[in-house]
Amino acid sequence: MGDQAGEDKVAPHGSTDDHGEDGSHDDHAHGDAMALGPIDVPRWGAAALGVLLGLVVVLALIQSLS
Repeated sequence: MGDQAGEDKVAPHGSTDDHGEDGSHDDHAHGDAMALGPIDVPRWGAAALGVLLGLVVVLALIQSLS
């Protein structure tokens, strides 16, 4: 009995009749031609600042314990 679209619970990767010709797992993806989209600079900057401030806190804790 299959779950979805020919997927079988017994087989580790499901049915092989829904895979592509060349055996790679990128057959169902959009390929290399599709762009990922714009980079959200403010959010990446906020993430980097958060990591940096976290490291400052860790360094302060290390100094207070020694």
